[in-house]
Amino acid sequence: MSRTVFCQHLNKDLEGLAFQLYPGEVGKRIFDNISKEAWTMWQKKQTMLINEKKMNMMNPDDRAFLEQAMVGYLFEGKEPEIEGYVPPSE
Repeated sequence: MSRTVFCQHLNKDLEGLAFQLYPGEVGKRIFDNISKEAWTMWQKKQTMLINEKKMNMMNPDDRAFLEQAMVGYLFEGKEPEIEGYVPPSE
C-alpha cells in the first residue's frame, strides 16, 4: 500500500515516495513532504540542468549547485534557469 503525503510543491495530498531517495536532512524533508509526481517532475528538470551546464556529479561544486536548485524548485517554487526552456503555462 502506498503512503500519502501533503506535497509542498504541488500543494495537495498525493502518493509519497516509497523510500528516501536522497541522503541526509534534505532527503528526509523530501521523503516527508514531496510526492512521487513532484519528484518525477524534478528529475526531468535535473537532467536538463546537468546536460545544459555539462555538470560532473563527481564535482562537489556541481552537486552543491544541483542540491540548491532542487530545494529551490521543490520547496520554494523557483524554476531552475535552463537556457532555451520555457515552462508550460498553466
